[in-house]
Amino acid sequence: MAVSLESPIANNAAIAFVGGGNMARSLIGALTRHGSDPARIAVAEPVDALREQLHADFGVRVFSDAASAVQGADIVLLAVKPQVMRQVCETIGAVIAARKPLIISIAAGLRMEQMDAWLGGGFPIVRAMPNTPALIGAGATGMIANARVDAGGRGQAQAILANAGRTAWIDEEAQMDAVTGVSGSGPAYFFLLIEALEDAGVEQGLPRDTARQLAIQTCLGAARMASEDGEAPARLRERVTSPNGTTAAALKVLGEGDLRGLMARAVAAATQRGGEMSKELG
Repeated sequence: MAVSLESPIANNAAIAFVGGGNMARSLIGALTRHGSDPARIAVAEPVDALREQLHADFGVRVFSDAASAVQGADIVLLAVKPQVMRQVCETIGAVIAARKPLIISIAAGLRMEQMDAWLGGGFPIVRAMPNTPALIGAGATGMIANARVDAGGRGQAQAILANAGRTAWIDEEAQMDAVTGVSGSGPAYFFLLIEALEDAGVEQGLPRDTARQLAIQTCLGAARMASEDGEAPARLRERVTSPNGTTAAALKVLGEGDLRGLMARAVAAATQRGGEMSKELG
């Protein structure tokens, strides 16, 4: 879902990013390309080189500490590792207590209730789970808001995160662990599939470079068809599977190997680990 140039965050809202890593950088770049005023964007990043590069590339205001960056912010986007989130929240909580800006977190495994408590309580919070293709604008992001986020806040969060790719709202926070298992960790599953296809092609006599190019483009093309064709994936699979043909022979082997069961167990393991991380970091 592409963000509109008439985004509700384009002209007025002051946005503070806490953390200036790859995901924050991709969102900052997209915001400035779509008309957001760099002077209204502040970034807290402790690493000198990263901080200076963000200012040089986008003209945003940069700070070495989070408390300075969030002063006067209407939206605070938390883009730090889960392990340091509590410290960050406790550092900025008093600074933003009176203003109560919209908080957007892209940290894995942390519940809205946890972050709200660390901030001091009473904050509108959107929790989002993007994945790494968001770095090229092709991500998938699951989102959920607490009861303090109004329609305007949802629109602001949507406008920011849609720059990273497609977004989907979920109804229950417990489902966020499943989002992590499906799309958050999902790119790694496909990188593994590409590796496996490449190796299989080499085993059948293809040069490695050729096998890799064919594997990558096949996955890319199949994903585009699934996204753009409008048919269910099962129907697309049926359309390319001729009876007693080569594809049918390959799918028979995958079925005998219980590919569906293996994927279900993998996603279940990632989902379970997401829940465990929340408890460990709480």
